[in-house]
Amino acid sequence: MLTIDPTQIATKDLHQYILGAVAPRPIAFASTISADGVPNLAPYSFFNAFSSNPPILIFSSNRRVENNTTKDTLRNVQETREVVIHAVSYAMARQMALCSIEYDADVNEFEKAGFTPLPSERVRPFRVAESPVHMECVVEDILPLGDQGGAGNLIVCRMVLMHIAEEVLTPSGRIDPHKIDLVGRMGRFYYARASGDAVIEIIQKVNEFGVGFDALPDRVRHSPVLTGNELARIAALTRLPSRDEALADPAVATALQQHPDLWHLHQLARTALEQNDVELAARLLIAGA
Repeated sequence: MLTIDPTQIATKDLHQYILGAVAPRPIAFASTISADGVPNLAPYSFFNAFSSNPPILIFSSNRRVENNTTKDTLRNVQETREVVIHAVSYAMARQMALCSIEYDADVNEFEKAGFTPLPSERVRPFRVAESPVHMECVVEDILPLGDQGGAGNLIVCRMVLMHIAEEVLTPSGRIDPHKIDLVGRMGRFYYARASGDAVIEIIQKVNEFGVGFDALPDRVRHSPVLTGNELARIAALTRLPSRDEALADPAVATALQQHPDLWHLHQLARTALEQNDVELAARLLIAGA
Protein backbone atom coordinates (compact mmCIF):
# COMPACT_ATOMS: atom_id res chain seq x y z
CA MET A 1 0.00 0.00 0.00
CA LEU A 2 1.03 3.60 -0.53
CA THR A 3 1.80 5.05 2.91
CA ILE A 4 1.67 8.82 3.38
CA ASP A 5 3.00 10.86 6.29
CA PRO A 6 1.01 14.13 6.28
CA THR A 7 4.09 16.00 7.46
CA GLN A 8 6.17 14.77 4.52
CA ILE A 9 3.92 15.66 1.59
CA ALA A 10 2.88 18.93 -0.01
CA THR A 11 -0.48 20.14 1.29
CA LYS A 12 -1.92 20.37 -2.22
CA ASP A 13 -1.13 16.69 -2.83
CA LEU A 14 -2.36 15.54 0.58
CA HIS A 15 -5.56 17.49 -0.07
CA GLN A 16 -6.23 15.51 -3.24
CA TYR A 17 -5.60 12.17 -1.53
CA ILE A 18 -8.04 13.11 1.23
CA LEU A 19 -10.68 14.20 -1.28
CA GLY A 20 -10.28 11.01 -3.26
CA ALA A 21 -10.51 8.75 -0.19
CA VAL A 22 -13.23 10.51 1.79
CA ALA A 23 -15.88 10.37 -0.90
CA PRO A 24 -18.52 10.85 -2.06
CA ARG A 25 -19.21 13.83 0.18
CA PRO A 26 -22.50 15.74 0.42
CA ILE A 27 -22.36 19.28 -0.87
CA ALA A 28 -23.36 22.27 1.23
CA PHE A 29 -24.49 24.83 -1.32
CA ALA A 30 -24.20 27.86 0.95
CA SER A 31 -26.06 31.11 0.42
CA THR A 32 -24.76 34.02 2.45
CA ILE A 33 -25.01 37.78 2.31
CA SER A 34 -22.41 40.42 3.11
CA ALA A 35 -22.87 43.19 5.61
CA ASP A 36 -23.37 45.47 2.58
CA GLY A 37 -26.17 43.26 1.24
CA VAL A 38 -24.31 41.47 -1.59
CA PRO A 39 -25.56 37.86 -2.05
CA ASN A 40 -23.05 35.05 -2.39
CA LEU A 41 -23.34 31.39 -3.38
CA ALA A 42 -20.60 28.81 -2.96
CA PRO A 43 -20.41 24.99 -2.74
CA TYR A 44 -18.55 23.23 0.08
CA SER A 45 -18.01 19.48 0.27
CA PHE A 46 -16.38 19.37 3.68
CA PHE A 47 -19.91 19.11 5.07
CA ASN A 48 -22.31 16.93 7.01
CA ALA A 49 -25.12 16.81 9.57
CA PHE A 50 -24.00 16.18 13.16
CA SER A 51 -27.08 16.40 15.36
CA SER A 52 -30.86 16.24 15.10
CA ASN A 53 -31.72 17.78 18.47
CA PRO A 54 -30.54 20.49 18.15
CA PRO A 55 -30.37 20.25 14.34
CA ILE A 56 -26.72 21.00 13.62
CA LEU A 57 -24.98 21.15 10.25
CA ILE A 58 -21.27 21.84 9.90
CA PHE A 59 -19.29 22.79 6.83
CA SER A 60 -15.73 23.97 6.48
CA SER A 61 -14.53 26.95 4.49
CA ASN A 62 -10.85 26.16 4.06
CA ARG A 63 -8.08 28.68 3.61
CA ARG A 64 -6.80 28.58 0.05
CA VAL A 65 -3.75 26.34 -0.27
CA GLU A 66 -1.99 28.44 -2.89
CA ASN A 67 -2.05 31.83 -1.12
CA ASN A 68 -3.55 31.25 2.36
CA THR A 69 -6.47 33.63 1.78
CA THR A 70 -10.04 33.06 2.96
CA LYS A 71 -13.30 33.03 1.02
CA ASP A 72 -16.27 35.38 0.84
CA THR A 73 -18.55 32.86 2.56
CA LEU A 74 -16.37 32.86 5.68
CA ARG A 75 -16.27 36.63 5.87
CA ASN A 76 -20.04 36.85 5.35
CA VAL A 77 -20.92 34.41 8.13
CA GLN A 78 -18.47 36.15 10.43
CA GLU A 79 -20.33 39.40 9.76
CA THR A 80 -23.96 38.20 9.68
CA ARG A 81 -23.96 34.80 11.48
CA GLU A 82 -26.54 33.48 9.01
CA VAL A 83 -26.51 31.03 6.08
CA VAL A 84 -28.90 28.95 3.98
CA ILE A 85 -27.56 25.50 3.10
CA HIS A 86 -29.06 23.84 0.03
CA ALA A 87 -29.08 20.28 -1.27
CA VAL A 88 -27.60 19.91 -4.76
CA SER A 89 -29.60 17.83 -7.22
CA TYR A 90 -28.32 16.55 -10.55
CA ALA A 91 -30.56 19.01 -12.40
CA MET A 92 -28.64 21.96 -10.94
CA ALA A 93 -25.14 20.48 -10.64
CA ARG A 94 -23.58 22.39 -13.55
CA GLN A 95 -25.03 25.66 -12.30
CA MET A 96 -23.69 24.91 -8.83
CA ALA A 97 -20.23 24.33 -10.30
CA LEU A 98 -20.25 27.83 -11.78
CA CYS A 99 -20.47 29.15 -8.24
CA SER A 100 -17.10 27.57 -7.41
CA ILE A 101 -15.48 30.17 -9.68
CA GLU A 102 -13.71 32.71 -7.49
CA TYR A 103 -15.57 35.82 -8.56
CA ASP A 104 -14.88 39.11 -6.83
CA ALA A 105 -16.74 39.78 -3.59
CA ASP A 106 -19.09 42.28 -5.25
CA VAL A 107 -20.33 39.73 -7.83
CA ASN A 108 -23.76 38.16 -7.33
CA GLU A 109 -23.46 34.42 -8.06
CA PHE A 110 -27.23 34.07 -8.31
CA GLU A 111 -26.98 36.12 -11.49
CA LYS A 112 -23.79 34.49 -12.78
CA ALA A 113 -25.15 30.96 -12.39
CA GLY A 114 -28.73 31.69 -13.43
CA PHE A 115 -30.32 30.79 -10.09
CA THR A 116 -33.59 32.23 -8.84
CA PRO A 117 -33.36 33.93 -5.41
CA LEU A 118 -36.20 33.39 -2.96
CA PRO A 119 -36.60 35.39 0.27
CA SER A 120 -35.89 33.35 3.38
CA GLU A 121 -38.32 33.45 6.29
CA ARG A 122 -36.00 33.61 9.30
CA VAL A 123 -32.58 34.66 7.99
CA ARG A 124 -31.35 37.30 5.56
CA PRO A 125 -29.53 35.23 2.88
CA PHE A 126 -31.66 34.25 -0.09
CA ARG A 127 -32.75 30.72 -0.90
CA VAL A 128 -32.09 28.99 -4.24
CA ALA A 129 -35.43 28.17 -5.87
CA GLU A 130 -33.92 25.41 -8.01
CA SER A 131 -32.70 23.39 -5.02
CA PRO A 132 -35.02 20.67 -3.64
CA VAL A 133 -34.09 21.37 0.00
CA HIS A 134 -33.34 24.68 1.74
CA MET A 135 -32.10 24.80 5.34
CA GLU A 136 -32.17 28.23 6.94
CA CYS A 137 -29.49 28.40 9.63
CA VAL A 138 -27.98 30.65 12.24
CA VAL A 139 -24.25 30.28 12.82
CA GLU A 140 -23.58 29.06 16.35
CA ASP A 141 -19.79 29.03 16.16
CA ILE A 142 -16.83 29.32 13.81
CA LEU A 143 -13.84 27.18 14.74
CA PRO A 144 -10.52 27.91 12.98
CA LEU A 145 -8.42 24.74 12.64
CA GLY A 146 -5.18 26.49 11.71
CA ASP A 147 -3.66 29.57 10.12
CA GLN A 148 -1.87 28.04 7.13
CA GLY A 149 -3.06 27.34 3.61
CA GLY A 150 -5.49 24.40 3.57
CA ALA A 151 -6.61 24.89 7.17
CA GLY A 152 -10.34 24.60 7.71
CA ASN A 153 -12.77 26.89 9.45
CA LEU A 154 -15.65 24.84 10.83
CA ILE A 155 -18.90 26.76 10.51
CA VAL A 156 -21.34 25.29 13.03
CA CYS A 157 -24.90 25.97 11.88
CA ARG A 158 -28.16 25.47 13.76
CA MET A 159 -31.06 24.93 11.39
CA VAL A 160 -34.05 27.09 12.24
CA LEU A 161 -36.28 26.27 9.26
CA MET A 162 -36.28 23.60 6.55
CA HIS A 163 -38.04 23.70 3.17
CA ILE A 164 -38.47 20.54 1.07
CA ALA A 165 -39.93 20.41 -2.44
CA GLU A 166 -43.03 18.21 -2.34
CA GLU A 167 -42.15 16.57 -5.65
CA VAL A 168 -39.16 14.77 -4.05
CA LEU A 169 -41.30 13.15 -1.34
CA THR A 170 -42.75 9.65 -1.22
CA PRO A 171 -46.52 9.23 -0.65
CA SER A 172 -45.71 8.71 3.04
CA GLY A 173 -43.87 12.02 3.21
CA ARG A 174 -40.24 10.82 3.26
CA ILE A 175 -37.52 11.99 0.89
CA ASP A 176 -37.24 9.63 -2.09
CA PRO A 177 -33.53 9.27 -3.08
CA HIS A 178 -34.45 8.72 -6.72
CA LYS A 179 -36.65 11.79 -6.89
CA ILE A 180 -34.27 14.12 -5.07
CA ASP A 181 -31.43 12.84 -7.31
CA LEU A 182 -28.57 14.23 -5.21
CA VAL A 183 -25.01 14.82 -6.36
CA GLY A 184 -21.97 14.21 -4.17
CA ARG A 185 -18.40 15.42 -4.52
CA MET A 186 -15.41 13.15 -5.03
CA GLY A 187 -11.76 13.89 -5.75
CA ARG A 188 -10.57 16.34 -8.37
CA PHE A 189 -13.31 16.93 -10.98
CA TYR A 190 -15.36 13.81 -10.15
CA TYR A 191 -18.91 13.79 -8.82
CA ALA A 192 -21.31 10.98 -7.91
CA ARG A 193 -25.00 10.87 -8.82
CA ALA A 194 -26.98 9.22 -6.00
CA SER A 195 -30.01 7.82 -7.79
CA GLY A 196 -31.00 4.90 -10.00
CA ASP A 197 -28.69 1.89 -9.85
CA ALA A 198 -26.19 3.89 -7.77
CA VAL A 199 -28.54 3.68 -4.78
CA ILE A 200 -28.35 0.43 -2.84
CA GLU A 201 -30.47 -0.68 0.08
CA ILE A 202 -28.83 -2.20 3.17
CA ILE A 203 -31.27 -3.12 5.90
CA GLN A 204 -29.50 -3.96 9.14
CA LYS A 205 -31.47 -3.99 12.39
CA VAL A 206 -29.21 -2.65 15.13
CA ASN A 207 -31.20 -4.13 18.02
CA GLU A 208 -31.01 -7.74 16.82
CA PHE A 209 -27.73 -9.59 17.34
CA GLY A 210 -26.42 -11.24 14.20
CA VAL A 211 -24.35 -14.39 14.65
CA GLY A 212 -21.33 -12.75 13.05
CA PHE A 213 -18.56 -14.08 10.82
CA ASP A 214 -16.97 -15.89 13.75
CA ALA A 215 -20.02 -18.17 14.00
CA LEU A 216 -19.81 -19.30 10.37
CA PRO A 217 -18.30 -22.73 9.70
CA ASP A 218 -14.86 -22.56 8.09
CA ARG A 219 -16.15 -23.95 4.77
CA VAL A 220 -18.67 -21.10 4.71
CA ARG A 221 -16.43 -18.30 5.99
CA HIS A 222 -13.75 -19.23 3.44
CA SER A 223 -16.20 -19.66 0.59
CA PRO A 224 -14.66 -20.18 -2.86
CA VAL A 225 -17.60 -18.26 -4.35
CA LEU A 226 -19.20 -15.77 -1.99
CA THR A 227 -17.85 -12.29 -1.31
CA GLY A 228 -17.56 -10.63 2.08
CA ASN A 229 -20.68 -8.61 1.32
CA GLU A 230 -22.63 -11.76 0.54
CA LEU A 231 -21.37 -13.64 3.59
CA ALA A 232 -22.30 -10.65 5.75
CA ARG A 233 -25.96 -11.27 4.93
CA ILE A 234 -25.61 -14.75 6.42
CA ALA A 235 -23.67 -13.38 9.40
CA ALA A 236 -26.51 -10.92 10.04
CA LEU A 237 -28.97 -13.73 10.78
CA THR A 238 -29.87 -14.04 14.45
CA ARG A 239 -29.36 -17.81 14.26
CA LEU A 240 -28.00 -20.30 11.79
CA PRO A 241 -30.03 -23.36 10.83
CA SER A 242 -28.81 -26.69 12.14
CA ARG A 243 -27.58 -29.23 9.63
CA ASP A 244 -30.71 -31.32 10.27
CA GLU A 245 -32.91 -28.31 9.52
CA ALA A 246 -30.96 -27.64 6.35
CA LEU A 247 -31.23 -31.22 5.11
CA ALA A 248 -34.97 -31.30 5.87
CA ASP A 249 -35.54 -28.61 3.23
CA PRO A 250 -36.61 -30.37 -0.04
CA ALA A 251 -34.88 -27.69 -2.11
CA VAL A 252 -31.62 -28.29 -0.28
CA ALA A 253 -31.98 -32.09 -0.56
CA THR A 254 -32.51 -31.77 -4.31
CA ALA A 255 -29.52 -29.45 -4.62
CA LEU A 256 -27.31 -31.95 -2.79
CA GLN A 257 -28.40 -34.73 -5.11
CA GLN A 258 -27.77 -32.71 -8.25
CA HIS A 259 -24.72 -30.71 -7.15
CA PRO A 260 -23.05 -32.27 -4.12
CA ASP A 261 -19.79 -30.33 -4.51
CA LEU A 262 -19.08 -27.23 -2.42
CA TRP A 263 -18.62 -24.85 -5.36
CA HIS A 264 -22.06 -25.55 -6.84
CA LEU A 265 -23.79 -25.31 -3.47
CA HIS A 266 -22.23 -21.91 -2.89
CA GLN A 267 -23.28 -20.82 -6.36
CA LEU A 268 -26.85 -21.85 -5.51
CA ALA A 269 -26.55 -19.89 -2.25
CA ARG A 270 -25.49 -16.84 -4.25
CA THR A 271 -28.57 -17.23 -6.47
CA ALA A 272 -30.76 -17.44 -3.35
CA LEU A 273 -29.18 -14.24 -2.02
CA GLU A 274 -29.80 -12.50 -5.33
CA GLN A 275 -33.46 -13.48 -4.91
CA ASN A 276 -33.35 -12.12 -1.35
CA ASP A 277 -33.91 -15.56 0.20
CA VAL A 278 -31.25 -15.37 2.89
CA GLU A 279 -32.68 -18.28 4.88
CA LEU A 280 -32.44 -20.65 1.90
CA ALA A 281 -28.90 -19.46 1.23
CA ALA A 282 -27.98 -20.25 4.84
CA ARG A 283 -29.48 -23.74 4.62
CA LEU A 284 -27.56 -24.48 1.42
CA LEU A 285 -24.32 -23.30 2.99
CA ILE A 286 -24.82 -25.23 6.22
CA ALA A 287 -25.70 -28.38 4.26
CA GLY A 288 -22.36 -28.19 2.50
CA ALA A 289 -20.33 -27.18 5.56
